[in-house]
Amino acid sequence: MRGLLFAWRVCKHVKSNAIVYARAQSQFAQTLGVGAGQMSRVDSARFGAMKAVLPLKGCVAASDAFFPFPDGIEAVAAAGATAVIQPGGSVKDQEVIDAADRLGIAMVFTGMRHFRH
Repeated sequence: MRGLLFAWRVCKHVKSNAIVYARAQSQFAQTLGVGAGQMSRVDSARFGAMKAVLPLKGCVAASDAFFPFPDGIEAVAAAGATAVIQPGGSVKDQEVIDAADRLGIAMVFTGMRHFRH
């Protein structure tokens, strides 16, 4: 949960369609990768993973706005995230939840968007 909350705070300061990968360990938290400014949330997830210097396996992810389709969750899972925090609010939230369940990813809904233009 510490990692998710840290990623959520970082995500607040990133441009639109932000995906932040992070990890929290005993005394510290760190940002691992950031994808932003893309027209596609899936592309932001992929770019954030590509820019990561440290391994992403077992990390967490934050999204500044809801995942409109399951493909965003699938991209985050493919990068190695085990949990994601996002505002929710898509008409397809149930499909996204089903995809997270299928992929074994924990998901937290905040009900608050950080989306910046």
